Amino acid sequence: MRYLFRPPVTDGAGLLSLPFHLPLEEWEPELLLEVPQRGISRHVVRFTAQGGHVYALKEIPERLARHEYALLGQFEEEGLPSVSVLGICVDRPDDQDAVLVTRYLEYSMSYRYLFSRPHGEHSEEQLLDTMVVLLVRLHLAGVFWGDCSLSNTLFRLDAGAFTAYLVDAETSERYPQLSPGQRRYDVDLARERVGAELLDLQAGSLLPSHVDPIEVADSLPVRYEALWDEVNREEVFALAEQRQRVAERLQRLNDLGFDVGEIELVTDPEGGARLRVETRVSEPGQNRRELFRLTGLEVQERQARRLLNDLRAYRATLEQKTGAPVPETVAGYRWLAESYQPVVEAIPPDLAGRLAPAEVFHEILEHRWFLSEKAGHDVGTTRAARSYFDTVLPRTPKELTTPSAIVGSRD
Repeated sequence: MRYLFRPPVTDGAGLLSLPFHLPLEEWEPELLLEVPQRGISRHVVRFTAQGGHVYALKEIPERLARHEYALLGQFEEEGLPSVSVLGICVDRPDDQDAVLVTRYLEYSMSYRYLFSRPHGEHSEEQLLDTMVVLLVRLHLAGVFWGDCSLSNTLFRLDAGAFTAYLVDAETSERYPQLSPGQRRYDVDLARERVGAELLDLQAGSLLPSHVDPIEVADSLPVRYEALWDEVNREEVFALAEQRQRVAERLQRLNDLGFDVGEIELVTDPEGGARLRVETRVSEPGQNRRELFRLTGLEVQERQARRLLNDLRAYRATLEQKTGAPVPETVAGYRWLAESYQPVVEAIPPDLAGRLAPAEVFHEILEHRWFLSEKAGHDVGTTRAARSYFDTVLPRTPKELTTPSAIVGSRD
């Protein structure tokens, strides 16, 4: 057998002791984990925990395994939202298929899990819009997915909204640029697969009765074209409106979750202007990078935006109290030590792991606003956190998507 692993190799050291010479279906149960309500797969897929991480193991032909290994590696290096690939095992005995190893995305949820939740606060339209954002992002990068579906997408909460991640890239192809025909074909494939998956949910009584699977699936191309047009269209306006129109366009793109690269503004003698914006294809990260610079926290983009807003408000309060400017690095350090960390450390042990720490902090800020509105004055983060831990977090289902949670569920 041969193993091919991406650096750092030590990340997968524990995996090398697993019985890759056997078919995944014959592995002993104690080596494997059950991930609840995962998506449907055409291949044999198993999960295991090694070194504090959960890994997905998929048996596929070697050609496809090498192809997917290379593509997922590219996606990760470029910041495209996808699972992280670790390695492949080839030349297994008896002409067995290769095994592709990816790291399971922590705090992520499958569409089946989301629809199985009793309170059903996340609608099928939200998931579809989130998946369309992912598809547009991939198409901007010249990626023809070829198998876009809810099953091949994982969803992760990001400050109350969702971010979608590609899971399966075995049918994907990379081009310098996709033609309109390639994009339309990929969208048509997605519409068919999503319709079939929603019909399956309906048959299992997991879909709300008011939802028409075909109608929802047929709306996917419309949603896609609207977003593609918003991201790529040229705007024409009077030169006098230049500053306002450019700012509005950039803000709309940021609100949609896209970073902006190069901006081209062409003026004409008649006083008109044409605006073309190059949209970055990587996962947006301006707020994430800024928060990491100031605090060392690694979170998702919307979470970072919300935490930065709280940090800036904290800094303003410090400056008001001291009567002097406070450097942003000093404010970042003090906010982390005096505001963020005490809240995270106060999460009750039996509730830890239900949501990512940054998501918990975001929800506490939301809860603080709600309590303050009700009380008619600011109740403060400490009181809001106590109330949230007592009344809100216990109602949040245990997502079972972190190594400790999954392993704990097996014991």
